[in-house]
Order: sequence, then C-alpha cells, then structure tokens
Amino acid sequence: MPFKDKEKKKEYERQRYQKNKQKIINKQKEWNKSNPEKRKLICKKYYQKNKEKIDLYQQEYKKDNLGKRKTDTIYNWKRYGLICEDYDKLYNYYLSITECENCGIELNSGTGTRKCMDHCHDTGKFRNILCNTCNLSRY
Repeated sequence: MPFKDKEKKKEYERQRYQKNKQKIINKQKEWNKSNPEKRKLICKKYYQKNKEKIDLYQQEYKKDNLGKRKTDTIYNWKRYGLICEDYDKLYNYYLSITECENCGIELNSGTGTRKCMDHCHDTGKFRNILCNTCNLSRY
C-alpha cells in the first residue's frame, strides 16, 4: 500500500501495530532468541553510532527524573524484601547518608563503597545503610 503522505503512513503503521501488538512482540522475541549474535551486533552498532546522543539522554534523564528514580529504588527495595512503614522518609534518609554506618568509610558508586540497604532477610526490617563490603560480611 504506497503512501504519498508520511503522516498517513505513520498513522497506518501505528494502527497496524496496535492491532497486532502481541503478535509482533512475540515474533520479535522469537527472532531475538534465535539470533543472539545478530541482535548483539545490531545493538553494538546502534550504540556506537548514537553514543553521544545516548550519553546526553542518560545525563538528562538522571537530572529530570528524580521522582521516577525514587519510585524505581523503592520498588527494588520492596522486591528484595525490605519492609518499612514510610518508604519516602527512608528514601530521604538513604540520600542523606554519606558514610557507612558500620565502618565509617565514605560511600560512593565504587564497588566496595556502594550504598546498601541492610535488612533482616527473615523479618524484612531495615537495619542500616552500609557499604557493600560491610553488607556482604554480615552473613
């Protein structure tokens, strides 16, 4: 079906996708499973071609989506079994902590000095905010 108007073509494709959404998604998943090397190569080429654009987008996202990051962080805490009465208050406390509450080392994004929410795995209750090293050595 040839289209002369780009907008009409876009609208047609949008409607077609909505009509066949699940079928298209399943077909894509199937292709991705049967062609992992091709998929990896395509992703790598896309990233190399658009690296600056992707990096800029990620920087802007980090600045503009604090609410989403907060929601995602709290969602992950719940997923890993952390139970708390006021997650918003705990999140603000988490952001304010700059040192491990066990060893006093400065927390940052480094491997051993990354912030961890220490909690009891039996009860789910929050205990402390620790560096990754202290959190792993507790067990």
